[in-house]
Amino acid sequence: MQSFSHDGFDLAFIDRQPEHGSGEPVLLIHGFASSAQVNWVSPGWMKTLGDAGYRAIAFDNRGHGASSKSYEPADYTPQKMAGDAAALLDHLGISRAHVMGYSMGARIAAFLALAEPAMVATLVSGGLGIGMVEGVGDWDPIADALLAPDPSKIEDRRGQTFRAFADQTKSDRRALAACISTSRPLLSEEEVSRIAVPTLIAVGTTDDIGGSASELAGLMPNAQSFDIEGRDHMLSVGDRTFKKRVLEFLAANPL
Repeated sequence: MQSFSHDGFDLAFIDRQPEHGSGEPVLLIHGFASSAQVNWVSPGWMKTLGDAGYRAIAFDNRGHGASSKSYEPADYTPQKMAGDAAALLDHLGISRAHVMGYSMGARIAAFLALAEPAMVATLVSGGLGIGMVEGVGDWDPIADALLAPDPSKIEDRRGQTFRAFADQTKSDRRALAACISTSRPLLSEEEVSRIAVPTLIAVGTTDDIGGSASELAGLMPNAQSFDIEGRDHMLSVGDRTFKKRVLEFLAANPL
């Protein structure tokens, strides 16, 4: 991985040019407690996009993966993390790109589309539908679970899931606890209605976190939804039908 500095953080990223094709850039923004490797490399997204002729760019959000960590909640607002994404595109000399985010990354991507509309050519929101507006339930127990000294004593089901995921990815749990407390601001219906670029919203049919893809798409002027059949929040990421639909969407909306 390469790295660059922004806002006091060293941010690790991967930039893969395709062997063939136009090389249109696709910026990938991963979800909470994940990383570029876990969210985009291991599930095959980097290869899928590269094989289709796209330039795939993925980075580790602040507090995640190989990027710098902070234990200050104020460092993890979606506005600041969207600023990291914009800074990476600037660093690479890219003025306009397709942007795809998953879960927390989808929220960051939406904030980026609102703050830097000229940069975002198309938007793919994975794992987050109407929850972007209505919320995704109580996540406070997740911070407690991340900081719990004994994971066997965690009773909250969602907390158990994310603690196990954080341990599996060898994440800095203290940094994640700071992140989860401030990275969840909602967007209003009026705000999402201002995201006018072509948008694809995809959520698993058994996902109990993201909320309805079609309901969010209905609030936006140029959005379409896709149901990832039989997949929950964790398993939707690498689904082959999801990949196929994203490639179709990108091909229909070239830079």
